[in-house]
Amino acid sequence: MGKGVIVNGKQKEWSKHVCTRCAQDNTVPGITFNNSGECNFCKLHDKMAELFPNDERGEAFLEKTFTKIKKEGKNKKYDCVVGISGGRDSTYLIYKIVKDWGLRPLAVHFNDGFDNPVGGENMINAIKKLGIELRTITSDWREAKDLKLSFLKASTPDLNLGTDIGIASSLYGVAHKENIKYILIGQSFRTEGVKPLSWSYFDGDYLRNVQKEFGTVKLKPWEADNPNFNLGIKELFYYTAIKGIKTFTPFYYHNYVRAEAEKIITDKLDWVYTGAHYFDDLYHSLIKYVHRIKFNIDLNMNSDSALVRSGQLDRQLALDRAHSVYKIESDRIIDLCVKRLGITHEEFQSYLKREPKTFRDYKTSYMYIRLAKLPIYLMSRLNLIPKVAYDKYFNCGE
Repeated sequence: MGKGVIVNGKQKEWSKHVCTRCAQDNTVPGITFNNSGECNFCKLHDKMAELFPNDERGEAFLEKTFTKIKKEGKNKKYDCVVGISGGRDSTYLIYKIVKDWGLRPLAVHFNDGFDNPVGGENMINAIKKLGIELRTITSDWREAKDLKLSFLKASTPDLNLGTDIGIASSLYGVAHKENIKYILIGQSFRTEGVKPLSWSYFDGDYLRNVQKEFGTVKLKPWEADNPNFNLGIKELFYYTAIKGIKTFTPFYYHNYVRAEAEKIITDKLDWVYTGAHYFDDLYHSLIKYVHRIKFNIDLNMNSDSALVRSGQLDRQLALDRAHSVYKIESDRIIDLCVKRLGITHEEFQSYLKREPKTFRDYKTSYMYIRLAKLPIYLMSRLNLIPKVAYDKYFNCGE
């Protein structure tokens, strides 16, 4: 055996093993390798690529789906809701939706107090040039801050779960209020990959339980038009099964090449690079730092590996920058985040020294999610929930 290394927050004896196809190694929870040295995440990529082709078959499916969205949205002001952050993916999606696919979107942005000003300018430029409406949902700052502090205290990697839930609940709430049946999402497994479950676990009931244990602020109750930070199993069932709100990920079927997309939105929408993927939210600077030093998590290795699989990044470059200090780990921005949370650096460091945990150490809905394997599969294929949901919960490591 080799040196000790942290895997899933736990110290283990370790001998490095890197996938022969991508850049992921055995610091990734649940990773396995076949006889040729390829990892199970590469095999998952191949499986998803067959299910969601991005060639002429994918374009035909997109055309069919958009025709249906337009038909169901006829005589309405909007036919879909689209989340926008000012980052590359959401900006390119909104551009394609308006200019190439002919939809009438209502753009929705969720702000929990850590917006990157560059991303904000990108949003304004895109909205003006495309002539569409932007609706910003601003969270209660006391709640947003309390959720971030709760997860620092809980000592799990899910430091952005409050924001993730806030974004999703905002999209559902606006869609419900405006009677819009489709939410379009700018994600792609070909450019982002699928994260191991213990690195990024999405569960609204888990969020509430952690906040009850470590938080100090009473969260606002759920309302259908304004769900706040409430999006557990019951709320999702209401929006999807009862109200019939569907989610659709166009980039699963579109030949989305990041470099080409970036050039288009730079030329057409005056888009400016925010500094890194996900850096439309400044809090990711702190998250990257905590992930690296406490959990040995490298989410960039995950997304770089996806780009390698899809032929958009040289594998050697991905290998060279795996486990490196990422450029958005800015001392200045981390200091800003700590101050904005209202804690001292000593308090922040004390949270980092707590024993690392995962979502499995807390009360969640995971048992019920596992029991609902078949319904979740069917719902993901019917676009009632994001298509990645099934593979995320059942085919993606530990």
